[in-house]
Amino acid sequence: MNDLYLIAHVAGRTVAIESASVESVVDIGPVTPVPRAADTVRGLATLRSRVVTVIDTQAALGIEPDGDMARRAIVTQVEGHHYAFLVDTLDDVAPFAVQPLAGAVVLEGAWARAGRGLIERDGEPVLVIDLACLLPVAAE
Repeated sequence: MNDLYLIAHVAGRTVAIESASVESVVDIGPVTPVPRAADTVRGLATLRSRVVTVIDTQAALGIEPDGDMARRAIVTQVEGHHYAFLVDTLDDVAPFAVQPLAGAVVLEGAWARAGRGLIERDGEPVLVIDLACLLPVAAE
């Protein structure tokens, strides 16, 4: 069975996000920094009369930020809170069959936490990620 996936680009890398977890795709306006927030939190932004936490997806995936802040974002809701994950660009939504991560695929760090499988797009493998796994975790 094929589910719908949104194709996005983060730091020049293509990723797929299950469309069921995508509330909307938006352009982000001004972002207000939050003191003492995790490095992956860019700050807060207003979006359609609500406040969202803006996540630097590059930093959350362990990719060195390039200095330019992406303005496109994927909005998702996790445990009642809205988050906007910054992405470079977005492609279309299309149905794909997800294949499990094979033993030969080695993911490290945040990629390993977020990776959920692979899809094949135009003959190339694309990693399916779970955005909720990229949220900063509070110290216990």
